[in-house]
Order: sequence, then C-alpha cells, then structure tokens
Amino acid sequence: MRRIVALLTMVGALALSACTPAAEPAAPPSASSTAVAVAPSETATAEAEPSPSESVDATLSYIATARGTKVTVLKKPDGATKTVIEAADVLTVPDQTPLTFLVKEIQGSWLEVYLPIRPNGSTGWVSADDVSLAATHMSVEIDMEAYELTVWDGEEAVLTTEIGLGTDELPTPGGVYYVRELLQPPDPDGLYGPYAYGLSGYSPVLDEFAGGDAVIGLHGTNDPDSFGRSVSHGCIRVPNDVITEMVEAIGIPLGTPVYIDEA
Repeated sequence: MRRIVALLTMVGALALSACTPAAEPAAPPSASSTAVAVAPSETATAEAEPSPSESVDATLSYIATARGTKVTVLKKPDGATKTVIEAADVLTVPDQTPLTFLVKEIQGSWLEVYLPIRPNGSTGWVSADDVSLAATHMSVEIDMEAYELTVWDGEEAVLTTEIGLGTDELPTPGGVYYVRELLQPPDPDGLYGPYAYGLSGYSPVLDEFAGGDAVIGLHGTNDPDSFGRSVSHGCIRVPNDVITEMVEAIGIPLGTPVYIDEA
C-alpha cells in the first residue's frame, strides 16, 4: 500500500553526508530536488493515548508531531528551556514536512523526546499540548558488523538487506535515531538513488557536507558494489529496489525509530 501523500518541490541541496565513495571527491548533488512528505498511515501509525498496559509492548514506539513549526524543549518536565527546535533549522522542506520526534519517555503531560540536533542522542522534554501523539510498531535495525538492515513490523521482519556503511575515518555513528524526513532526488539513478531518508543523527567527524549540516542519511545508490563494505562518508546505502520498497510498499512513517548497533 502506498503511503506517500504528496510530492513537493524543494530548492536547495540535499546535505546528507556520505553519499560518494570515500576514495573520490565528495560531489554535491543537484541544486534542485523533490521532497516526499510521508504521513502516518492507519496500518503503520495511529493516534494514541498512552496507557500503562501499552508500556509492556517492547515493539511499540510513540511519535510526537509538532502542532506548529517550532517546539520549545525543556531540560526537565516544567523546567528551564533547553532549546527551541524550529522546522526551518532541521528539515529540508520545513514548510511542507512535519516536525517529528521519537518519544523516549512519557511522564503525565510531558514527553521526553530524541532531538534532531547535535550531539547525537540528545533528548529533552516537550509539552503534550504542543504535539500530537501517534503509535507505531515499525522500526529499522542496522547491524553494522553484519552490514545488514532489517525493517521490523512488531516482531515480524518484513525486509532484510545488505548495506554499505561509513569508513573507519568517516564512520556511521551507532545509537538510537529516527526518520526525520523523506526526500526524492531528481535523478533516481544518481548518488542517492530514487529516495533518501534523512535521520535525526549527524556525522561524528564532519561538520558540514555539500553546503549543509552533515546529516546521516539512509538512501539508494548508483554504486551497487557498496554493499557489504565500508565505503561511504557515514550514510547507510541500500539497493535502489530496497529503498523503493521501504517507501512505496512498506511506507515507513516519519518518526520511526532507527537502531544502529555498534560494529
């Protein structure tokens, strides 16, 4: 079932790190691209009111979507402000892509969420009044030692594929992340393949890439020899038919957790 809800014109370069072989100069992508906005589908996500009984379901994750274009993040529930996350600062198409967060913990009317900022793994607290909450059983697991990606729907592995990863000098960072946006590059046979997911994490060694922040991406590739190897600047490469299946058939929603295991 297709879960793409709109094709949106985007001006600017994709600033995903690790999209060309490490042995070659990093070539910036085209100056114009197309972004794909993904909305939670009824089968992948549902509006949710957390309950204690649901907390025992280890496969269930909550996704918080901002009601506006920015969210004030606190250091603790009802505490001092930690930062303000604005869509324009963390999204490629901020006027078209919703600002989402993966929820780590819920305490009454406060949600601790993973933040799409540096350093990787940053969290903070947002008011439940500022977001809408949905639940999903979808998740993505990346085993760096095995060069393998698995998409899970609850306890069922719905897709497994070999992948390419970052080099020792430009590594793919381990940790807990989530899907912050989905982009459709202009050339499906180009560096990024037909689709590219932007994750909430950043390169641990690159401050910028292609004129933007060095966001870690999960995308297709025009280099099929990448798989099973450490060849990128930190991004995760998958076969083009696989990234297409993830987007068009499985329909991974924004906010889906991505667990990258250390090698």
